Amino acid sequence: MASDTKPPLDDKHIDEHDWHSREYVQHWIDSDMTRDEERRPILRRMLALAPFARDAQIDILDVGAGYGLVSEEALRAFPHAHLTLQDYSELMFEHALKRLAGLSPLTRYVLADLCDPAWTAKVGGPFDLVVSGLAIHNLNIESSMKACYRGIYGLLRPGGLFLDYDLFGLVAGGVQTHSKWLREAGFERIHCIWEQAPIAAVAASVPSPK
Repeated sequence: MASDTKPPLDDKHIDEHDWHSREYVQHWIDSDMTRDEERRPILRRMLALAPFARDAQIDILDVGAGYGLVSEEALRAFPHAHLTLQDYSELMFEHALKRLAGLSPLTRYVLADLCDPAWTAKVGGPFDLVVSGLAIHNLNIESSMKACYRGIYGLLRPGGLFLDYDLFGLVAGGVQTHSKWLREAGFERIHCIWEQAPIAAVAASVPSPK
């Protein structure tokens, strides 16, 4: 989970978004975690839309899981879920492991780059629910974000749900543009759950079998 604000760097040289630098990742997390409690109510509101019983043994994927805040809330909403965390940074996973310790033994971690088309094969699936928080916007390029949405669509079971909390407003057209891309990927019933530009939470469904 990347930040919705860019933390100031100290006077040491640290490459921007260097998710493989221990110093940078620690600095980022120390800054980003200060907003966890502000984000939790929005994430809970988003997860409340998932049409599953609390005790359901559903399969959940967290895309760009980072240090595990969205995964934590997903497991609190569905404590019997099988959870897969995907991220590009092994250092982020170290923090996620600590955060999620004791919440569920049914958790796996997959190191994969969303820019690599093979990432979907690495995470497995299919999934009932895919969640993401402040991650996909980091792909920056329109074609890469569209490809990510197509990949997520392909990982979901029929009737599955994608819930995304992200900086949609960084792209011209904001939520409307991303909704168009999601629709092009195959999703239906796309709607904005909450918005405080440039941040928003969006839900998108995979069609159920007819």
